[in-house]
Amino acid sequence: MPSFFTFQQGAEPLANDASDSAPLLGRFRAVPDVQRHGRRSHRNSILNRLSGAGIYGSFGSIGDGSSDGEAIEGDDGLRWFRRWARALKDLYIEPKQSAVAKVVNVWWSRWLVLIVLPAALAVAWCALPFPKYPLPDDDDDLDVFRSQSTLGHKVPGHGAARVEVNFWFFLFVYYGFYNLTALMWITKVFNIYSLNWWPQSVGFPVTVSIIAIISIAGPIPIYYNPTSYDLTQHNTLWILWTFITMAMPLLLALAILLNHERHLSLRHSLSETQRIFTSSWWTGENDTISGRTPASRPSAQNAFNPNAPLEVALATDDYRSRHINASLRKRWLPSSFVRFLWFCTALAIAMAAYVTGEVYAEIYLRTLPHDTVETIVYVYSWVITVHLLDALTGWILGGKEGQRVGSYPLGWIFKLYFSLTYQTYVRALYARLRSPKQFIYLQAISSTSLILLAPLTISAPFHNILTILSINGQSYRAYQKFCARNILIRGFAENVSMLTFLGSILVLHYGSNKDVYPYFAFDQDEAGNSLSNATLPISSGEGYDFGLTFYASIVTWACEIVAGWVTRRILWYGWRVDVTGEGKRDMKQWPELLPTATVVMVHVAQNMLFEIVRLRFH
Repeated sequence: MPSFFTFQQGAEPLANDASDSAPLLGRFRAVPDVQRHGRRSHRNSILNRLSGAGIYGSFGSIGDGSSDGEAIEGDDGLRWFRRWARALKDLYIEPKQSAVAKVVNVWWSRWLVLIVLPAALAVAWCALPFPKYPLPDDDDDLDVFRSQSTLGHKVPGHGAARVEVNFWFFLFVYYGFYNLTALMWITKVFNIYSLNWWPQSVGFPVTVSIIAIISIAGPIPIYYNPTSYDLTQHNTLWILWTFITMAMPLLLALAILLNHERHLSLRHSLSETQRIFTSSWWTGENDTISGRTPASRPSAQNAFNPNAPLEVALATDDYRSRHINASLRKRWLPSSFVRFLWFCTALAIAMAAYVTGEVYAEIYLRTLPHDTVETIVYVYSWVITVHLLDALTGWILGGKEGQRVGSYPLGWIFKLYFSLTYQTYVRALYARLRSPKQFIYLQAISSTSLILLAPLTISAPFHNILTILSINGQSYRAYQKFCARNILIRGFAENVSMLTFLGSILVLHYGSNKDVYPYFAFDQDEAGNSLSNATLPISSGEGYDFGLTFYASIVTWACEIVAGWVTRRILWYGWRVDVTGEGKRDMKQWPELLPTATVVMVHVAQNMLFEIVRLRFH
């Protein structure tokens, strides 16, 4: 007998499946179907054994989807390609719990997909060789570059332009990949929210292609206009245009919801025939299919005249229904639409932080050099700014139902975004530290704060204080989970940002794009005198150079890894909180976290590199 509906046989879910441990995923409760997954694995194992016994014959193994001919005589290269394509789909395109669990359970594969791969993609992007041309003899930047060794001319913090670059290569390749990653990051965040931002009638490929074309075509008139040509040399302008590009999906999603009247709670009023079987026919209330109807004043019984003709009664009631419907439409917003507005606010804050960070870095780079105190003030003023924006976004997203957006996985991703944003600016700062003493001061403050503050903030007395002050309303167990998540995300951000930084200074200092990134040339000391690469000993303190930056950064990275390991041991022996275990459980429960985290890491790493590229177009 054919079945029109597919049901999974099994017991009803337990009551605690919808507790705080399984918070909302966008508008829906995200409860992993562990039992069904286990039954599926058991069923597949039985089918595989039957296949091995010859029951399925030439259909081969159902477990891996391959035929006997492929298993015995198939082309090795083709099988390898299919295996990697299937793994790519199961991890990044349509992530599956089984594939993600297999990757995150092993430390080296977890490092490979969450740290090495994002860093490698960002480094490969900045290593793409630019077509370069020498500066014209009458160019102002050429005069500045020539005068650096003699007059100590004040130059921008990211260096004076040394070459001209091809505008079309920059626009279509370099900037094109940058914008594409930004669009993927927005799309993945919408996926976690369980909402598509593109029109269903058009589809994602066409919509994202149109936005990509607009993002590429927009700067072309500015490039060809002689009066506005100088604007193309400012990184802030390109960053702002990317901000507008990232806002397009947000505005498009809002327009789609408004067009479908998702902002109205009374969208599908009941017909007159349907209302006969409800109390609204007698009370004058306007029931709707949505089931959310505000309380209204009951009508007097004598308002209805049973002796009046039917068409008069219907006309009178229709007028009254339209009047009530119109008034209620103006007064009520459905909770789903309010939740979407909160989600838009969180995204806007994240994108604004990214533009603000670029301006903040530009101010610092244009006021070099700085002493140790100024450096510490710069770093930790930015720390405070990022953490305030992070706290505001975390409050908006919440972690359980009823807290504005109420999505734990969205909070996970935005926490990673802000942690990476802070770390990338600190890494870029390392390229201008002038002595090992400055590295030591910064790292001592960072490691000490982690080792001391993490146990303090996770303790029960600290949680009680937050509860008394109405700052936190979570249970102690849920609060511990959030603290463990934050420590895990901090470790990811530190490792990815440092690996990207070390890889980028290697390929940009020794590669063909050295003149495009004068910030990583390391050939000017604080007096403006030319220095050969790595001629200063690391302990001299006379100025920054490649040797000081590279080796001191490696030592700093090692200290961060040790500090993270010590902190995790303290939390385990003191409170039995397994930071790594909590992170693995999160990714198994929400497999979409893996591809979204990867895209976020690449996007923020690109931000760090894009802010220091020196643009002068041929």
